[in-house]
Order: sequence, then C-alpha cells, then structure tokens
Amino acid sequence: MARLSRVCPIGIPQHVIQRGNNRQVCFGGEPDFAAYAGWLKDYSKKYQVDIHAWVLMTNHVHLLCTPRVENAVSQMMQSLGRRYVRYFNFSYKRTGTLWEGRFKSCLVQEEGYLLQLYRYIELNPVRAGMVEQPSDYAWSSYPINALGKISELCTPHPVYLALGSEPIERQSRYRELFKHHIEGKLLEDIRLAANKGMAFGNGRFEAEIESLTGRRMTPKKMGRPVGWRKKKADE
Repeated sequence: MARLSRVCPIGIPQHVIQRGNNRQVCFGGEPDFAAYAGWLKDYSKKYQVDIHAWVLMTNHVHLLCTPRVENAVSQMMQSLGRRYVRYFNFSYKRTGTLWEGRFKSCLVQEEGYLLQLYRYIELNPVRAGMVEQPSDYAWSSYPINALGKISELCTPHPVYLALGSEPIERQSRYRELFKHHIEGKLLEDIRLAANKGMAFGNGRFEAEIESLTGRRMTPKKMGRPVGWRKKKADE
C-alpha cells in the first residue's frame, strides 16, 4: 500500500517527532547533540522552516516548527536525518539505519494549543526523570524561551511574543506556564495527535484542516458503526 503524503500547509505550526530505530540511542554524547543542533539550524534556514521549540533526548527529538514554503518540513528532516546518520555511523563505526522510519508530525492550532506544545516539548527531560527542572537540561529551547539565552536556531512564534511587550516580561510569563506539568487527557491528546498524524486543536480547527487537506484529522470511533445490525438484516 502506498503511504500517504504528508499534510504540510504553509504557515501552520507542526509538532515533529524523530525517534531512534527500536528506541535505540541516537545521541551518545555532547558532540552528537551539538552536531545535530548545528545541522538543524543550517537546514531550517535553507528550507525556510521556523523552529520555535525543541528538545534533543537520548533516543528521540521533538520539534515545534512552522514551514514557510511548500514541503519545507519534509525536506529539512530528510536532509538533516541523512547528514546526521552519516556522521553517527562514522563516529561509532557502525552501519545501517538509525531512525525509526519516517518522522511523525501533527498540525497545531495556534490559539490555546501552541503554548501547550512548547511546555510538552521542554518538559520532556523532567517527565523522563533526567532533571528536576527544565532549566537543568542543556539540549532544549527552554533556556532561550524562558531565560533569554541567545540562539540563532530559535524563531519566536507570534503567540509566544504576545506573552509580553518586553523580553523580560515575556520570559517571566513563559516561566509561569511551567508551574504545572502536562498530564492526564492533555498529555494523551498530544501524543495521539503526533503518533497518528492528526491535528492538535479544537473541533473547529480539526474541521478546517480536514476541509483544507481532504484528510481525516480525528480518530475513528471504536466498534461497529451505528445501524450496522439493521443494515445487515436488510441485505
């Protein structure tokens, strides 16, 4: 069966996940993180993708980004993935695949949902038990978005900029968002949307994306469809 082409409307944010094959380690040390981050910066500029938030974990990567031209995210991830695999295989004297097939992604509604993805991504090391605070983890965008660290990789999204008119005010309000963890239904919804390639937003946003792309953006209901018994009896 031919796989579906990606849904990648220009100007709509995306949550992207790239995992190591069979959850194997894809970053063995600080030089690996630095290499990936450097090439992510280069390819995001080349293919015109704005990177708003990210975290590089031991065996996977999360990105929050917005494409500015058609097919930009796919081109960026393909070029980045190939470049990094060549580097990783050479560095560790190995051969073969590194990534778990195609990267996963979902479209994200800006109003009311985008900042939840910022939090979800930058809290990954905390949920994994690697650090106690997101500021303790070096390979994420939290130091940029929350603490004002300068970065050529990060492009602030307008929703983030709307948190305050001045950087200090913006960063303070951003840190306030991290007083509570992502959990429960919200956590499940974020993971489901990314893993299934659906939209993360309210019903209206989902309907708009379905109309725009012609693709289903909500999970199918479990069980048999309503009226199946009658239909079967009439056959």
